[in-house]
Amino acid sequence: MNKLACLIIQCRAAVAWSPNQPLTIEEVEVQPPKAHEVRIKIVSSGICRTDDHVIQGNMKNIDFPVILGHEGAGIVESVGEHVTDLKPGDKVIPLCMPQCGKCSSCINPNTNCCLKTHISVAQNVMPDKTTRFSCKGKVVYHFLWTSTFSEYTVVPIDAVAKIDDRAPLDKACLFGCGFPTGYGAAVNTAKVTPSSTCAIFGLGAIGLSAIIGCKLSGALRIIAIDINSSKFEKAMAFGATECINPKDYSKPIEEVIMEMTGLGVHYSFECIGKTDVMRAALECTHMGYGTSVIIGDAPPDAHITFDPYLLFTGRTWKGSIFGGWKSKDHIPRLVSDYLSHKFNLDGLVSHTLPFHRINEGFHLLQSGQSIRTILMF
Repeated sequence: MNKLACLIIQCRAAVAWSPNQPLTIEEVEVQPPKAHEVRIKIVSSGICRTDDHVIQGNMKNIDFPVILGHEGAGIVESVGEHVTDLKPGDKVIPLCMPQCGKCSSCINPNTNCCLKTHISVAQNVMPDKTTRFSCKGKVVYHFLWTSTFSEYTVVPIDAVAKIDDRAPLDKACLFGCGFPTGYGAAVNTAKVTPSSTCAIFGLGAIGLSAIIGCKLSGALRIIAIDINSSKFEKAMAFGATECINPKDYSKPIEEVIMEMTGLGVHYSFECIGKTDVMRAALECTHMGYGTSVIIGDAPPDAHITFDPYLLFTGRTWKGSIFGGWKSKDHIPRLVSDYLSHKFNLDGLVSHTLPFHRINEGFHLLQSGQSIRTILMF
């Protein structure tokens, strides 16, 4: 543990005091890291739809006030006791999907859903059940153990990955959520095969990343679907072979796709989080062997009604969280693949803003004007 790890830091953070209210830039106190923790100076952070779900009050088990943000990149500022694999100055990515390496999920090669994730246990506090943030004399809670909407954050070592020192931090934040989620859904969860036909529902950062995964897997036909036609140019640039807007048709989009393909697509990906689109994505797959992957996060208490005959006749319905990657193991490898030019992510970033304009970034997201907005500190 270095001397800096004994100091309280005062810095700027965007605090969500309550749902349905704009974030406010506040001066917060960030406590030193405790054992098995690191304190990180955040350099960049993406604005993801999941953060907006919290602001809109559509995510369960969140305590307010809270510092949101889960798609960031930064530099280790200090480390707590018993941290041996990280040191000040290391470039890192906080991980919204931790990898403890010990739970039944982590030791199983078929899943990445660590039991320390928020799906199993709320990550509003650190593992010792206390927070490292305070503001105006009040406790401020963590979000997914990452809280990247702060100039400094404290993260357990199970939720941070060291990356190559050559990685540009203005792009590296994309590896904290959006890119691995979409890309991994194609290459890990669906295991897209060469010469196949794919349908991508939703052309945000996750949908475009799924297109990258389908293209690199050798898909012959990639159909991109969105109600915002302004996103089609980017989809084509990333590898889509055709783009369609459901608003241009008088019939359900699944029927349109079935007519376009004859018998349906081999793989479909729902990247929005709407149950009616999830059902449509399943219905447009080929009977007997079609696979549909749910990537989008549906609202709390959402339910789907569907014809079980769709599955009885051989289709497969899958879910994918964080692209199936075991985060600490695989995110550094993905960054290395990026540095070796396996894929180009520049087009995923539609806007870059200074941190204090964070609410403008959320407006761009909510109005459908952005793919991914990156905040620079």
